Amino acid sequence: MLRVPGFRAYLVAAALARLGYSALAVLLGITVYQLAHDPLALGWLGLVMAVPAIGLVLIGGHVADRHNRRVIAIIARLSMALLCLGLAGAALLPAAQGLPMLYAIAFLTGVVGAFANPASAGLEAQVVPAALALRGASVLASVGQVAGLIGAPLGGLVYDWAGPEVTYPLLAGLYGVSALCLLFGVPARPTVAAMGVRPGMLRNIAEGIRMVFSDQLLIGSMALDLFAIFFGGVIGLLPLFATDILGVGSAGAGALRAAASAGSVLAMAVAMRHPPRKYAGLALHLAIAGFGVGIIVFGLSTNFGLSLAAMAFTGACDGVSVVVRQALVRLLAPEHMRGRIAAVRMVFVNSSNELGDFESGMAAALLGAGPAVCLGGVITILTAGLTAWRAPKLLRLDIGRLVPPA
Repeated sequence: MLRVPGFRAYLVAAALARLGYSALAVLLGITVYQLAHDPLALGWLGLVMAVPAIGLVLIGGHVADRHNRRVIAIIARLSMALLCLGLAGAALLPAAQGLPMLYAIAFLTGVVGAFANPASAGLEAQVVPAALALRGASVLASVGQVAGLIGAPLGGLVYDWAGPEVTYPLLAGLYGVSALCLLFGVPARPTVAAMGVRPGMLRNIAEGIRMVFSDQLLIGSMALDLFAIFFGGVIGLLPLFATDILGVGSAGAGALRAAASAGSVLAMAVAMRHPPRKYAGLALHLAIAGFGVGIIVFGLSTNFGLSLAAMAFTGACDGVSVVVRQALVRLLAPEHMRGRIAAVRMVFVNSSNELGDFESGMAAALLGAGPAVCLGGVITILTAGLTAWRAPKLLRLDIGRLVPPA
């Protein structure tokens, strides 16, 4: 993989961006919770990020298929650097002024992601040959999870030690270096508009949606991820669990997030050596069901060590799911539609992540954190069973049959 032209630079750029976002996702929640001391505030944070991420991502997919994906990705990283600098100032304000500013910057972060994610997915497909799709997905996902493993606890430690006025500018620097890696290390490619993308934004968006919903493999895998993470995700509640239930502070919240990344790294390392080909569909369903089991254990736990183990187990299950789902999108999407299909996938991903954080915050406020998380785990297990019944083609998936010869 490292001999593929431009792959090393893309890998470093992706790792730095993931490092920054992993820390940012934890620290933004911690900053909001420190100002508000209300679990519902964490739910509103997820909603504020979800609205632009979901509402604009289909437009972002259209833009990624009409314009230079490398340029879009560079602009997005520079924009994230500026937003991190804004967070440094917002975190030092009183709650009455700081919270609205934090929510505004979170909203803009969602806007940037709506354009960055489809462009990055399309750019990845331009760098990684189709014959190496499974291995490339494993390498990129593994390195991304290692970055997440480092970024979350390191960000929490720096935040506790030096405060937001130092931590957020450091994250801005990471995004800036990531942009430079793309600028100088990834070969410039012509735009893909000449490869079959017709004028007319709405028509192009509709074309991408139709393709996803007409393919049982694509829609089944995306729906499985959507409902599992929407109901079973706990990332948005980690500041609450770390502060009020486990008593481990912001560094502990980062460690919990890092434990999930550590589990993903282990699963993806195995996938690099032994890609899930013949039984990929079965592995995907078992991984989602296992994710639900781990979430239930986490919701019941009041011991930090057990909570770390539960998060690591959910991360391992999610790692298997990510490899299979990313390889499917890479192998089934035509070159000129990759941005739009990635955008449809991001609608599902953002709905599950950001709206899932809102659902988690609301449920925790109504039911209590532990019962809400356990209920989400049960729904996740039921989702895996329902998808296996309604999408049998996905359950029987042999992904090796989709991989072209090298």
